[in-house]
Amino acid sequence: MSELGLRERKKQQTYRHVSDIAIGLFLAKGFDAVSVAEVAAAAGISKPTLFRYFPAKEDLVLHRFADHEDEAARVVRAAGTGAEASPLDALRRHFLDGLSREDPVTGLNGSPAVLAFHRLLYGTASLVARAYEYQQRSEAVLAVALGDTLAARLAAGQIIAVQRILAQENWRRIAAGETVEVVREDAVAAAEGAFGQLEAGLPWLGSAGVGN
Repeated sequence: MSELGLRERKKQQTYRHVSDIAIGLFLAKGFDAVSVAEVAAAAGISKPTLFRYFPAKEDLVLHRFADHEDEAARVVRAAGTGAEASPLDALRRHFLDGLSREDPVTGLNGSPAVLAFHRLLYGTASLVARAYEYQQRSEAVLAVALGDTLAARLAAGQIIAVQRILAQENWRRIAAGETVEVVREDAVAAAEGAFGQLEAGLPWLGSAGVGN
């Protein structure tokens, strides 16, 4: 492994280590009850160093979504363009695959740790606001992948909103006590229906593909 690759891997390990420590403290004491200085001390780094990694306290939690920020755009770019490559089909298949794997991003996951994380996220106003900023960036990069036009930006907003609402509904039901097995069938049907509505409203992203 190159020196650059090793440095990047160590940097990502540090991100994860500090984020995990912070989330543990937030879950134990509450987000607002834990200071950045307390997180830094628990992680064995200085407060200025922590802020070099995480510009805002909320980013200590939202770091877990960092890898997913451009996920929809990556799916669209991987699908390509043309009659056999539909961006919406690719995104639908990707979401359904996530459901089958019980990917926490889809909300269909009954792990106590995942449920606790989502309660922390959705139960803290400042985290919800920060998550909206992540969503906006997801929309922006997806819009570029779809053609970077006004139509692409409008479509990206709808697609990201659909994925978010589907995930929140799955999480809401499981958090209320339903099992993953009970929710799964409805989650798949809801995803199929939602992406069907998107395709009906965005025919230029359907079977013909972008630019056709």
